[in-house]
Amino acid sequence: MPRVLALSAFVVLANSAGNYALNWGMKHGGLLNAWTLAGVGILILWTIARLKLLELADLSYVLPVTSVGFIIPLILGVGFLGEPVSAARWAGALLIAAGAALVTPTKARTS
Repeated sequence: MPRVLALSAFVVLANSAGNYALNWGMKHGGLLNAWTLAGVGILILWTIARLKLLELADLSYVLPVTSVGFIIPLILGVGFLGEPVSAARWAGALLIAAGAALVTPTKARTS
């Protein structure tokens, strides 16, 4: 189970980091910018890690647990990209994170 939790954390962080880099790169130089290319590379790693996670754990575990990743992009968007985020969007992301917190302690049944 520690392996599944560690991989879940990596999947969430890689998704957020890859999308942040991709967004930053596209807004500051376009398609062949180093940030954009880094974002694409990170998202390729994210895809491979997510496939491995789906191999180790049930879909009904993976989707809720990794959905906590909705919070990190909001923080990155507000804190580093200066994006406006409405109260409704914050509330929705927090509800998703609360649901993920309820699911996280359950064990993955896939062997």
